[in-house]
Formats: sequence, C-alpha cells, structure tokens
Amino acid sequence: MRFWSFWFDSFILSSRYDPPRFIELLMLLLAIAMLAIDSFFRDRPYLILCLSLIIGASISILVREAIAPSPQARITQLTASLLLIISLYGFADLMYSI
Repeated sequence: MRFWSFWFDSFILSSRYDPPRFIELLMLLLAIAMLAIDSFFRDRPYLILCLSLIIGASISILVREAIAPSPQARITQLTASLLLIISLYGFADLMYSI
C-alpha cells in the first residue's frame, strides 16, 4: 500500500510542478494504450485516436520548447518532430487505404 501511496503522491506533485509536461505525458500514455488496443482489435477508431493524441502531444511539446527551452531542448524537439512526421505519415496511409 505504501508503494501506491508514494506513486500517487509523486503523480500529484508532478502534475502541480509542470502541468503542460504532465498533460503531454498523459496524452502519450493514452496513445500507447490506444495502440495496444488497436493491435488486438484492429479497429480504425483506436488507431485514429492514437495518431491524434500523438500529433497533439508533439505539437504541444514543440511549442513549449520554443517558448521556454529546457536543457535537453534539441533532443526533445527532434523526438517530437519525429513523432509528428510518423503520425502524419500514418494518417496519410490511413486515408490512402480507405
């Protein structure tokens, strides 16, 4: 029980310390969950929701890094750009296959 209490307290603390980064993390975790669900059921809505969450989180990360750069800004921007390109390619592939 102590482990869960510690985890929940750190969860609350991180959401108060840096809310934009917390929301981006939450969006990416939900995208991973939607991708896992899509791998089992092979339904388009799960994949579309996953790609939408990744695009939103990537754009949010790029805007946040442009406004207030962090010490590892270059790596973060590169990763967000890569996620954005892959997600846009996924959307293009979905639209082409319809």
